[in-house]
Amino acid sequence: MTDYKAQRGIDALLEDRAVLRDMTQYKKAVEAIVDVVVTALRNGKRIYWFGNGGSAAEAQHMAAELSGRYLRERPGLNSEALSVNTSTLTCVGNDYGYDYVFARQVEAFVQPGDVLIGMTTSGTSRNIVLALEAAKKKGAITVAFTGNGGGAVMEHSNFALVGPDGYAAIVQEVHQVMAHIVCDLVEQRLIFEDHIA
Repeated sequence: MTDYKAQRGIDALLEDRAVLRDMTQYKKAVEAIVDVVVTALRNGKRIYWFGNGGSAAEAQHMAAELSGRYLRERPGLNSEALSVNTSTLTCVGNDYGYDYVFARQVEAFVQPGDVLIGMTTSGTSRNIVLALEAAKKKGAITVAFTGNGGGAVMEHSNFALVGPDGYAAIVQEVHQVMAHIVCDLVEQRLIFEDHIA
């Protein structure tokens, strides 16, 4: 007899694989995000990534793919994650509340023309919504990597990649694959069009 938990895990894995097999639906969103990121970097602007929990880890990962390198040798690109400074996160969380840990950094650092990429599987994380709202007010370009229909972040995003409905892990897997494709295409365009390598 198959253990219920093990069977549920197998079913979930098969469901994940089915979702991951059809990624063509995200092509237009990826192309639009690549365009704004490339334009910003060409104009000397910065790319900021942010999220909570697993999405914070993905945000850090993608910021590193651009500031370090993804697949090709080239100069570092101006990209960072807003979740890495624990002193800032805990200061703002303590003094203003966790809802403002990213919005306060937007207020401090973001310039017009920068790109902010908020990652949230639900689309409803209050701190992501407030940061995107603050970024738009400052003249930044806002991007949401979201799921489950989009959520509240859609109202404050110039561009969005809306992943599948379902639990956080499958949405994060789609986000990771699509964000890696964004990094790859950004790198290719800057190397082969701008000859930055």
